[in-house]
Amino acid sequence: MRIIIICLSLLIALPAFAQDEGGTISATSSTGQDAAIATRIRDILDALGHSDDITVMVDDGVVTLRGTANSAPEINQTAGVAGRVEGVVAVRNEVTETTEIGRRLDPAVERFRTRMEQLIAFIPLALIGAIIFAGIVIIGFAIARMRQPWNRIAPNAFIAELYRQLVRLMFVVGALVIALDVMNATALLSTILGAAGIIGLALGFAVRDTVENFIASIMLSIRQPFRPNDTVEINGDQGRVIRLTSRATILLSFDGNHIRIPNATVFKSRIVNFSQNAERRFKFSILVDRETDLQAARALMEQTVQDLPFVLDTPVASVWIELMGPAGAEMTVTGWVNQNETSTVLAKGEAIRQVKRSLMAADIAMPDATQTIIVKRENTVQPIQTETATVTPVTTEADRALTRIVEAERSETNSQDLLREDAEKE
Repeated sequence: MRIIIICLSLLIALPAFAQDEGGTISATSSTGQDAAIATRIRDILDALGHSDDITVMVDDGVVTLRGTANSAPEINQTAGVAGRVEGVVAVRNEVTETTEIGRRLDPAVERFRTRMEQLIAFIPLALIGAIIFAGIVIIGFAIARMRQPWNRIAPNAFIAELYRQLVRLMFVVGALVIALDVMNATALLSTILGAAGIIGLALGFAVRDTVENFIASIMLSIRQPFRPNDTVEINGDQGRVIRLTSRATILLSFDGNHIRIPNATVFKSRIVNFSQNAERRFKFSILVDRETDLQAARALMEQTVQDLPFVLDTPVASVWIELMGPAGAEMTVTGWVNQNETSTVLAKGEAIRQVKRSLMAADIAMPDATQTIIVKRENTVQPIQTETATVTPVTTEADRALTRIVEAERSETNSQDLLREDAEKE
């Protein structure tokens, strides 16, 4: 009976004993886990070099950090490291930034020492890259300085120099890429090219007119719409072409003045080249009486102009009735001359004189639309002299004088001229 009572007592006490034992094991396991977490955090901080001034305490997964650090980023790094350790429930970061100057300068000194060591190690590689860059650039500049083939393939000296600049630029960029590749710094190339693109875009907007003028100079030097000494009209200005530079077209006006027109304006303007063809027409108007036989007057004037020795047979001279006005009939007279042999303005003046003489000889009145008051005085009226029928010689001496002036101007700065006598006509 006693044995039965003892067995029942043991059965009743066994669960309680097991519960006490389990609680002891659980408490022991929690304490060991906290210690393991603290040890892990200290090891990580020791590897980062922060363990000397920071203490770590762990209680039920809650980490408490105390001590000082050199900077705010270091404090944040310490808290971040502790929070990523397995088993950590929360982190209480009580680390403060140190006020000791020496400790705060130590990281900067260490970084400076590291960078100096990296620089010393990088110097030999940089020297090799610089030598390679210089060698490629020297070769490129030597090729660009060659007279051939650039002068042969370019239409003029301006385009040849443009080719040389492009060759230099290509060799400089190629040398830069190779040198950066040798130094293992190709990532820097994209930064350089990006900055150069932004700067180039900004400069392009800032000097838009200059760039437009430069491109117009290239196009004009290739197309060559006129030749040296050509008589042209550009944007309302008339004169002889002296030269075409990289910035402007220089004309010599018939008054002897220099006219400088920007190439951008020349390229966009209407250009009249009077020297493109040797044949050139002169034209003038004359007024005859309304009661005149207009057909006979027209034939007389046409024949008079055509008979002049400097007027070409083809195209023939022509006369037509321009309009009928209150003062009379306005007739337009034209004739053609070879402007290389005959001055156009002198030919026009002589034709007017001869037509007037023929009309007067045929008793064809030429009314004047204006009213003139003549006051006659005794012994002051001179007899009217009849014009002679002799044709005044018409030469190009004045034009040849302008030609000599232009040639003298061109000989002074021939190297800056983009025009060529043998260029293809546009």
